[in-house]
Amino acid sequence: MTKPLEGIKIIDFTHVQAGPACTQLLAWFGADVIKVERPGSGDVTRNQLRDIPDADALYFTMLNSNKKSLTLDTKKPEGKEVLEKLIRESDVLVENFGPGALDRMGFSWERLNELNPKMIVASVKGFSDGHHYDDLKVYENVAQCAGGAASTTGFWDGPPTISAAALGDSNTGMHLAIGILTALLGRDKTGKGQKVAVSMQDSVLNLCRVKLRDQQRLERVGYLEEYPQYPHGEFGDVVPRGGNAGGGGQPGWVLKCKGWETDPNAYIYFTIQGHAWEPICKALGKPEWIDDPSYKTAQARQPHIFDIFKTIEAWLADKTKFEAVDILRKFDIPCAPVLTMKELANDPSLRASGTIVEVPHKKRGSYLTVGSPIKFSDMKPEVTASPLLGEHTEEVLLGLGYSRQDIFNLREIKAV
Repeated sequence: MTKPLEGIKIIDFTHVQAGPACTQLLAWFGADVIKVERPGSGDVTRNQLRDIPDADALYFTMLNSNKKSLTLDTKKPEGKEVLEKLIRESDVLVENFGPGALDRMGFSWERLNELNPKMIVASVKGFSDGHHYDDLKVYENVAQCAGGAASTTGFWDGPPTISAAALGDSNTGMHLAIGILTALLGRDKTGKGQKVAVSMQDSVLNLCRVKLRDQQRLERVGYLEEYPQYPHGEFGDVVPRGGNAGGGGQPGWVLKCKGWETDPNAYIYFTIQGHAWEPICKALGKPEWIDDPSYKTAQARQPHIFDIFKTIEAWLADKTKFEAVDILRKFDIPCAPVLTMKELANDPSLRASGTIVEVPHKKRGSYLTVGSPIKFSDMKPEVTASPLLGEHTEEVLLGLGYSRQDIFNLREIKAV
């Protein structure tokens, strides 16, 4: 099957998570992604959090599937020459170096544009150009704090909290992939390449837009009626942490199910939407609540929403999280079990859809990874193993016109 991005060649100068998440997505969809790595060491995540000695860590394998690995020392003239040839034949260069690193390598935007006027140069940054923090080194949790996620996550009587979801890293990579695809479509119309940049702060803030919405509402009316602090608590001048509240106008909470005393994940998330109130009352055996003025509307329910949640928890006390959801979904009530990584890894539906895939690896054996979250009617992306360090160096160099003797000479001086 022809893949949509076949024929697109991408130089992947990224490392760790944000950039590799971007280029992996493009590789799944058919792009020829060549990961350029330092000879002898490669991406730092090859060695980070290893669980098998002398094998690439899961951190690396789960972010670099479907790619090729080219080892190249760009500090040496011979390495620079290889890179120049690769640039002339490629469509996109993706990097997440520190500020000015490409310039110091001798590959400024002007030089790249000279070598290949159609080149898309895509960059992951901590902060946007010109930001007063644009010289700061940024990692996942730094981005979550700088983008507003941490200040609005957690409980009101505790400190700001970091999310386990990679809001700073993988999220930024997804945004950059969209930018690259947009620039490629633009190039089809103009014939010219351009620079594309996504900052981690901006990407986190984009996912926190409803909190920026709430900041403006708070400044106008002084309270936020869908937050747990309303109506009995107090509001300051910034959006508060809302615990497990939904934040979208549908009150919700994480509620205990049977076995919670020994199982830290024996919970469901239960949402009370307006249209679901009557089915909720029927499911709970509380038909009298349907027309009770104290419960009938969302505004009437909010003052005693936690009493309602306690009643629901009493109903849940003899039901596992899976039993509870199986009952509630028949009433079209928005809810979900709190699923662990172990439960997700073994979920047959996720295996069947390709969301969780088992991949054979030359050194690790088989490992689990996350497949494409994007589903197509005419394409099912195949996930292949991440490359060994330098596994495709000879293949790439032969494709650039180097002879086997040339490659031997480059290896002798450790340029590749």
